[in-house]
Amino acid sequence: MCDHDTQKDAEVFLKQQGTMSRRAFTSAASLAGVSVVFAGCSGGTEATGADISKASSKLVRQDVSVPTPDGTADCYFAHPTEGTHAGVILWPDVKGIRPAFKMMGERLALAGYAVLVINPYYREKVAPVFPLDADFRDKATREEMFGYARRTNAETNAIDTKAFVEFLDVQDVVDTSRKIGTSGYCYGGPITMNAASSYPERIGAGASFHGGRLVTDKPDSPHLKIPQMQAEFLFAIAENDDEKDPEVKNILRDAYAAAGLKAEIEVYEGALHGWCPPDSAVYNEEAAEKAWSRLLALYERALA
Repeated sequence: MCDHDTQKDAEVFLKQQGTMSRRAFTSAASLAGVSVVFAGCSGGTEATGADISKASSKLVRQDVSVPTPDGTADCYFAHPTEGTHAGVILWPDVKGIRPAFKMMGERLALAGYAVLVINPYYREKVAPVFPLDADFRDKATREEMFGYARRTNAETNAIDTKAFVEFLDVQDVVDTSRKIGTSGYCYGGPITMNAASSYPERIGAGASFHGGRLVTDKPDSPHLKIPQMQAEFLFAIAENDDEKDPEVKNILRDAYAAAGLKAEIEVYEGALHGWCPPDSAVYNEEAAEKAWSRLLALYERALA
């Protein structure tokens, strides 16, 4: 989970890395507002200028306003220019919606999905909620992020999921005969479980990448809602998260088995909490690409 100990793990990792790689430079550039569009649907290399132009012509990308009972959510919507496609709701990590997550939404759209990237903090502030150069290592910044996260909960997640599903279902580009997928990173991981349990008739697949607090001792713990789901799930767990709480994976496996639902649950060795977003300080390209390939396989199978 994303906490002070996670940050200490990240600082150790960064000290061991030494010089900045080309991929790390690209990740840092995205923090400065440079959005990299992937040309391929499953490849992981940077696109050339020609590739970016070609890819852009295949996508519609727009900022959208989604009405909810609690206000208007500012989101980012990306989808192919032609055809109809399964919808996907993408929940960012604790830092919220930003260029890196818009890029990830575009990449998923290139794979053939209508992707809605969420600002989970819309009740308080329009994105970007935090400056692109916000330093998670700074205690005050970290606590501010946690404050925003704590002010959302299972109830607000359910309210938002209904609004986002209803938004997708009235879009001409969304194939409503297909189930909707949802994926979340870090803080967004447990939200995918709350989403799947609150709207089981429409959410057919969920994916949590280095998700925190998937299993808690609270009565609204996400894992307790598994019997209410109809979705197949993917859990990609960071190695250091597993070291801190090794029983989470076992509890999840038992709960999905008891509910008769499919779930792929794996600890990604060598990957630290936060390894998936390309602007993360601990971005791990090899592990991120593996997680990405498993997400595509899940959606292709469960949202067919």
